[in-house]
Amino acid sequence: MKSVYEIIKRPIVSEKSMDMTAMGKYAFEVEMDSNKIEIKNAVEKIFNVKVAKVNTLIVKGKEKSGSDRRGRGRRTTGITASWKKAYVTLEQGYKIEIYEGA
Repeated sequence: MKSVYEIIKRPIVSEKSMDMTAMGKYAFEVEMDSNKIEIKNAVEKIFNVKVAKVNTLIVKGKEKSGSDRRGRGRRTTGITASWKKAYVTLEQGYKIEIYEGA
């Protein structure tokens, strides 16, 4: 069985995710093979809150291109890794303190 800290990798801090916290929604990067039930249980255990709903999506990796490391003009291409994002909606009256300013 996976640890709750293996399921939840990190909170996503962006302008969009900060706006969503007013509605009780929080964004996390999660393990690719985790499901909604595992994510819900992990968030409830880590932050001691009640989760109402979990939405997940997979963010596809972007294609990147650049020059050769030695600067010879050869173009190299690659793809960044895909990752999974979870939007967690909390029950009324709960909030996660990690997003609050110190």
